[in-house]
Amino acid sequence: MSELETLQQWIDESERIVFFGGAGVSTESGIPDFRSQDGLYNQEYKYPPETIVSHSFYRANPKEFYRFYRNKMLMPDAQPNAAHKKLAELEAAGKLTAVVTQNIDGLHQKAGSKTVYELHGSVMRNYCEHCHQFFDLEYMLNYKNEENGDVPLCDACGGPIKPDVVLYEEGLDDRVISGAVEAISHADMLIIGGTSLIVYPAAGFINYYHGNKLVLINKSQTSVDSRANLVIHDPIGQVLGQIKVQ
Repeated sequence: MSELETLQQWIDESERIVFFGGAGVSTESGIPDFRSQDGLYNQEYKYPPETIVSHSFYRANPKEFYRFYRNKMLMPDAQPNAAHKKLAELEAAGKLTAVVTQNIDGLHQKAGSKTVYELHGSVMRNYCEHCHQFFDLEYMLNYKNEENGDVPLCDACGGPIKPDVVLYEEGLDDRVISGAVEAISHADMLIIGGTSLIVYPAAGFINYYHGNKLVLINKSQTSVDSRANLVIHDPIGQVLGQIKVQ
């Protein structure tokens, strides 16, 4: 039996599938990851990207933070690919109980997924730090104020607006963590896709899975390959796009 046939059979047999994904899920939608050869970490900026997307940098240099944020982290035209769509289809069919993602692009919801635990937040949500008013992606993209370097301010109280994204030096949301752990611990199949599994604490979440259908779909090898029951080294969209939903 081929790897794809095994994956299909396990999906057919399972009723509580959880998908855990990273940046590789969205690269097929044209969104660069941070660690590949073409990722953001390998491009040159005035400051290293990991410095720019830190909480302390956001506080100290909001103008530079938002210049990078708008140019490199907001992809309003990106569309869900075959992986996003198939996961939404599996959820609609009652096979998949949750998506746990490290991505912040909102593409799982755009594809139709309902239960999505966004470990690192989402660029689709932005809040005034003073009055907590909500602002959408369009507001952040189109905000203009030359006097303060286009750093977005609340149109109600004038307070600073912060993306609902977990920056370096910030902790994950407790409610999101609880939901993700609960889903993974009750899963009868865990599919991991498009992640290097080196970012913690997110990478440690797979330790909550206790079943015998641990599937790893990633273009390159990871440190968890030896623990998986099935390993497929192909693009996640290419693989899931071939799955038939019963």
